[in-house]
Amino acid sequence: MTLRFGTDGIRGRDTELSPELVVAVGRAAAAALDLAPGRRFVIGRDTRRSGPMIESALAAGLAAEGLHVERLGVIPTPGVAHVSAAEDVAGAVISASHNAFSDNGIKLFAPGGRKLSDAAEARLERRLDALVSGSAADVDPPVGGTAIGSVEDRPEAVVDYGDHVLATALEGRGLDGLSIVLDAAHGAAWALGPEVLARAGAKLTVIHAEPDGCNINAGCGSTHPEALSRAVTGHGADLGLALDGDGDRVLAVDHQGNLVDGDQLIAVLAVDLEERGRLRGHTVVVTVMSNLGLRHGMADHGIAVVETPVGDRHVLTALEQGSWSLGGEQSGHVILPELATTGDGLLTGLLVAEVVVRSGRTLAELAASAMTRLPQVLRAVPVARRDPGIVAAVADELAGAEAELGDAGRIVLRPSGTEPVVRVMVEAPTRDQAERVAERLARAVERVAVPAPG
Repeated sequence: MTLRFGTDGIRGRDTELSPELVVAVGRAAAAALDLAPGRRFVIGRDTRRSGPMIESALAAGLAAEGLHVERLGVIPTPGVAHVSAAEDVAGAVISASHNAFSDNGIKLFAPGGRKLSDAAEARLERRLDALVSGSAADVDPPVGGTAIGSVEDRPEAVVDYGDHVLATALEGRGLDGLSIVLDAAHGAAWALGPEVLARAGAKLTVIHAEPDGCNINAGCGSTHPEALSRAVTGHGADLGLALDGDGDRVLAVDHQGNLVDGDQLIAVLAVDLEERGRLRGHTVVVTVMSNLGLRHGMADHGIAVVETPVGDRHVLTALEQGSWSLGGEQSGHVILPELATTGDGLLTGLLVAEVVVRSGRTLAELAASAMTRLPQVLRAVPVARRDPGIVAAVADELAGAEAELGDAGRIVLRPSGTEPVVRVMVEAPTRDQAERVAERLARAVERVAVPAPG
């Protein structure tokens, strides 16, 4: 069995994404997306050491199917999605997002900037299996001669994307007078992020913007905002923004050093858009992992909440089906489909900063007036393999915990779509109760799950 799609593309250890396998992924992608020879295909990547190796292998597989590949270099995921949407070309991002540098992955976009449908992913997996096993008689050999595709660099794409973000987020306004600390996570936006915020007029301090191929997300970025919190209070800044490795998510820190997570950012933007009559359908879309306090806060402001499974693709699908204008995840994926086809950390950060400037209120005030976050405890229980049956195996324990919390709390228990862990999320009126229930469920999972090796 070859690699499989999770909630955010193909992902694995860099040793699993061997050059031989990635060449096959490129060939399979061309077939699964029904891309005829001569079509263009764009590739971007983050700063992981394995990125150039995987980029070269993927480009080789695509060129072997006759596609003309444009390498965009180090660029955030939403930058590739923007090119894909604006130019109606397929694309890929080589990244493992917020994971450690030793992981990597491939996210694919169909022409138009959308992540692949379930059907397209299934076609790609079947084609990949056939290529790797050599068992399918209908797998055509690579093209040859003048039909072989080209591979060329297109470094100016990241500049064009930065121009797009500025024009889209600020609509001619600026961030003059606002002091911001940016944590670039040593990732894909390490150069572009500071440039865009400086051009917007912010007084800027930058941390974690010295990638060496191995330090992406290491104790920094959206998964480790503690350093950003210290930097904001230490510099007396108005707020801080923490990107992740591929730049498609952002978390914030207010002037007091308090974390403002994705739920709160969505709430702040939702209330602002609603007050200006720009929130379509008076509705936001979030996942099952979003805090119960967000639902209460939105109700207080007359805003409906639609819930989806975990994954920004599910959020985007719901947004499109309902013709709504805002959604996202607690992790910091925020999607505004009128502005972008995927989560965009830099765009979201600029939009939130612009609300701060325009309103004359601090981020802390805006977040507090939009919602009150209930105590929430998360546990990630390591397992040897992803097994959807684990939830059913602990059904009795789960039912008992849900009965204890009643309507005052909430539980989400699910296998991760990107990592070999089972995620346990508990919300309760007090943190002590949330921690106690989460620990009880985590132990129940450990009893029935095959433990992770080592």
